[in-house]
Amino acid sequence: MTVWTFPDIWESVCAAIPDAPAIVQGARVMRYAEFDATADALARRLVDAGLSHQSKVAAYSYNSPEYLLTYFAAFKAGLVPFNVNYRYGRDEVAALLDNGDAEAVVFETTFAAIIGDIRDRLPAIKLWVAIPRDGHPVPDWAVDLDALAAQDRGERPFRAPWGRQGSDMMLLFTGGTTGVPKGVMWQQEDIIGRFGYGGNPLAGVPPLAQPSEAGARAASVAERGCSLIACPLMHGTGLISSLAVLGAGGTLVLLPPGSFDAAVLWDAAERNRANRIAIVGQAFAQPMLDALDAEPARWSLDALQSIGSSGTIWNRENKQALLRHLPHIALTDSFSSSEAFGMAQSTTTRDAEVSTASFALTPDCAVFTEDGRRVAPGSDETGRIAIGGFIPLGYYKDPVKSAETFPTIEGRRWSMPGDWARVAADGTILLLGRGSQCINTGGEKVFPEEVEEALKLFDGVADAAVTSVPDARFGERIVALVARRPAANPAEDAMRDHVRGRLAAYKAPRHFQLVDAIPRMANGKIDYARVKDIAMTSFA
Repeated sequence: MTVWTFPDIWESVCAAIPDAPAIVQGARVMRYAEFDATADALARRLVDAGLSHQSKVAAYSYNSPEYLLTYFAAFKAGLVPFNVNYRYGRDEVAALLDNGDAEAVVFETTFAAIIGDIRDRLPAIKLWVAIPRDGHPVPDWAVDLDALAAQDRGERPFRAPWGRQGSDMMLLFTGGTTGVPKGVMWQQEDIIGRFGYGGNPLAGVPPLAQPSEAGARAASVAERGCSLIACPLMHGTGLISSLAVLGAGGTLVLLPPGSFDAAVLWDAAERNRANRIAIVGQAFAQPMLDALDAEPARWSLDALQSIGSSGTIWNRENKQALLRHLPHIALTDSFSSSEAFGMAQSTTTRDAEVSTASFALTPDCAVFTEDGRRVAPGSDETGRIAIGGFIPLGYYKDPVKSAETFPTIEGRRWSMPGDWARVAADGTILLLGRGSQCINTGGEKVFPEEVEEALKLFDGVADAAVTSVPDARFGERIVALVARRPAANPAEDAMRDHVRGRLAAYKAPRHFQLVDAIPRMANGKIDYARVKDIAMTSFA
């Protein structure tokens, strides 16, 4: 039986194309040979520090080659890498490392002060590995990753005494809707299987028969592709996109750390002749469009073939406007979450478009009502979207939540993160939103996403977020935070009438608050906890 692991695939690629660029960030280029050698050195040091099979290794870094090196090293050694949100404060980082049972942490020296303050609270951690950054020295209690790589003389490729199994895990911590991180347990073989074992049916590329074939396939292709990952690697969209690119021998382009700058993205895409750009919805797509509108002749982007988004809604109007600048590309909108990769997808081109939040389900997907019945196409019933097949084992150390999210229906396990939808007569789905954000006003369900999308079609509205506050009569009443376009001053009554013209009247917000910007998390998704706080302060 074939054992599917990322290090077996990547080592094959590294051996076949050692001089090819693996990761590019600004002027820095890490080639596949360096990627492999440095990961071997780190893997060996982790095991030497006393970590054992499936011990946990935390990656605490901005987007960088070292972030992906940490995963490669952990996978090589049969360990479990997991993500740390670099926006967390001291107590949040300490709680995550403790809950994740970290035994090693690879961190940028940018975060050394935070780590230094909490280190004594985490006695289970056996090894601290520092990624050197200018102006931030390596602490004396940490191992310097650069020095470690330069000094390593061990046998290669590194393999731990316990070897590697397809069941070796990766934890993907997600903040979810409660703000309490949950670790989604993914087996490597399930991630690889979910994405077709390296195959691409649309391009006529068959699945790999075994991991060792990956190198020969990569070496046989003249153009292996270049993908620009604009979103954070600490979240699923950026990380999973990167794993796939490296498995095919492609080049990953990362933006420099700091606030997202669309002009910097387009500069990098032009300079590296990127074929694909990975983003997370409107928070990235709107500034990208604004930059093209402001300087339509600045960039030569003839190499670009597609822009892909996942994890949040990307509206039709933005896609149409981007295609006016880039008529030769395809815009791919994937409906996925940390618990369920590849549930549904839509593709928009100059000659074929789809409505906002409309997707074609993949073969492993279904929509179920609350009592476990399949939603019939065209029935107008709502249900939760589910995906079967290659899915996570559950949530780390949370059997109750695991049972809720990964139920058994019709005799098989499904992943059901909580997204609600209707099924059209043609089998496509209309995404309504996450059930945990659903508003109940007077007994009627209102999904914030559909109201937000309606508001963003109003002239003068740049962005919107919808939540609720308690109401004595109706249970909840709807509140909209609206970020306006420059020089615009949208009137409340006009916005309310606009929503009523597109949705049922009860879905129109009772209150509006103009804000400079909608609170969003690092991955581009709306920070609904912060939105709720603002609404409660103003209208409760």
